[in-house]
Amino acid sequence: MRMRVAVGSILTECNQFGGSPINIQSFERQELRKGVDMLEVDTGVVGGTLQTFKENQVEVVPLLYASSCPGGPITTECYLQLKDELIGRLKDAMPIDGVLLPLHGASVVEDLGDPEGDLIKSVRYVVGNQVPIVVTLDLHAHVTDEMIRFAQALIAWETYPHCDTFSTGTRGAKILLSIIAGEIQPTMAMAKVPVITSAVHGSTATDSPFSKVMNTAKKYESDNDVVSTSVFLVHPYIDQPDMGSGGLVITNNNMNKAINIANKLSEEYWSKRFELEPQVHTPQEAIQTGLKTSGGPILLVETADCCGGGASGDSIASLAALLEAEVTLPSLVPVVDPNVAEMCHKVGIGQEIRAEIGYQIDSRWGEPISIIGRVIYLSQGDFQYTGGIWDGSIGKMGPSAVIALGSIQVLVTTYATYDWANEQFRSVGLDTSAAKFIVVKNPMNYQFAYGDIAKSIFILDTPGPTPATCRYLKYERLQRPYFPADEYITNLSSTILTN
Repeated sequence: MRMRVAVGSILTECNQFGGSPINIQSFERQELRKGVDMLEVDTGVVGGTLQTFKENQVEVVPLLYASSCPGGPITTECYLQLKDELIGRLKDAMPIDGVLLPLHGASVVEDLGDPEGDLIKSVRYVVGNQVPIVVTLDLHAHVTDEMIRFAQALIAWETYPHCDTFSTGTRGAKILLSIIAGEIQPTMAMAKVPVITSAVHGSTATDSPFSKVMNTAKKYESDNDVVSTSVFLVHPYIDQPDMGSGGLVITNNNMNKAINIANKLSEEYWSKRFELEPQVHTPQEAIQTGLKTSGGPILLVETADCCGGGASGDSIASLAALLEAEVTLPSLVPVVDPNVAEMCHKVGIGQEIRAEIGYQIDSRWGEPISIIGRVIYLSQGDFQYTGGIWDGSIGKMGPSAVIALGSIQVLVTTYATYDWANEQFRSVGLDTSAAKFIVVKNPMNYQFAYGDIAKSIFILDTPGPTPATCRYLKYERLQRPYFPADEYITNLSSTILTN
């Protein structure tokens, strides 16, 4: 008799310091598939999961796949709608042999701090204690006690920038099948320390402090008792109790070994905390230094407005600095401003536009500026991702325009979208190779588009909900001590979570 495995996914990342609320329309713009329609997914973690089950002749019970660009908290109405549908389909599908849940791990709902834990627990109540549940997570997940207690195994993505979502789906599916077959009896431990930093130095593709901990973790997988190791750099832009970073280890019926290895990983993580803090520059400093540098592009990394971290994308801090510096060399700037995008579509290509631009969505971080420019390009905003978690899928910026402000070209979009490489710029005909300055708003993924050609890269210190350093974020639920607010913590020991 064929195994029957249910697969369900609600996957997004949230921000509690800014960004627009995530509603059902947010998922509909990116990816929302129900029932058998979900079986068409062939990329990302869900695609890897489905392919592995197909290769092993497993009957897949497709529940729901909902994925959206990060933003503010998920609305309660949206979460309950998605959760109720997923749980309802699961109840109708019983009995089953196992469940695989591709989740993120750093989402929040308006009135719920740990929706992933809540969803895993709800699935557990349906399937009972004997049916294994395996969960895949982003390596920026906030791993909670509920996640650990109600799942047999948590498996994290291994790369940042995220290149391994498909293979993580494969790994998760294989581990679930091994548990169902009785080949492994997972014992899982998470050890975390209160290190709360941005992901600027969190690459696994370079010799970063985070990659060193990841390399240590992966070496432990050569031990026959070790099923999986994961390292987490917790998403720092949510505000929840007991947040921390560290290591998670799954062994085959050896809890002591799982705890011991996880603890070693968390201790190594703590030892590298100072290396994880980036050096930052004001936009003015970066521009003046860039003007003295021969050639381009010069990257102005405005990570505080990262849509991939839940920000609205509406900051004009770098744009204002470029205008103030009277830069006359070709420069590219992205801004999310639905009002200005609509105005551009009304006046048409070649026409002058006068507008207030910036901070129209999340006004907590600055004031709009007045511009007079010319509309040089209009688009409905569709583009195709060329890699990463949504490789091959269509991104939707909504009605978009390019405004020329002298030598500065501003891409104005209606909706925030996740940045992978330079797909958004290319989709509206902008030549990034010819630019002197390029404003990028993702702290890591710009490397795919510009890593080989950038003459200089400046991490900027600007206002916003996804800053390069978390030293000054006003947490309310996360209690001190934590790094970097507290650089040294007396008698620190790792927090250990086990299943």
